[in-house]
Amino acid sequence: MAHILHLTERHLWDEARAAGSYEMSTRDRTLLDEGFIHCSLPHQLPHVAALLYGSPPARDDLVVLVIDEDLVDATIRYEPPTPGGEVFPHIYGPLPVSAVVAVESWPPTENAEARTPPPTL
Repeated sequence: MAHILHLTERHLWDEARAAGSYEMSTRDRTLLDEGFIHCSLPHQLPHVAALLYGSPPARDDLVVLVIDEDLVDATIRYEPPTPGGEVFPHIYGPLPVSAVVAVESWPPTENAEARTPPPTL
């Protein structure tokens, strides 16, 4: 079971849970705008978070969606943002909330090992 990560704002995740699917691509950009949902591998997340929100972030409403790739219906492609660059996972379609197996605060708390499962709908 492979996990990929997506950093988002808590209110966007709350809205997605109510709707049944998540359709934001990255900060202020939707799946419709970009054509896919930007994701990261665990080692990539700190750099992505710093790029999008600063380090440390100037806000306290960020969460990391831990996504089980096997539960995503849409195509997932590993692609570089620029030719020859490091590859990042991209989800080419809506992310079903059922594919999110944990939700973590960002930046990580001292007890980051204890992942919080998403609430059951």
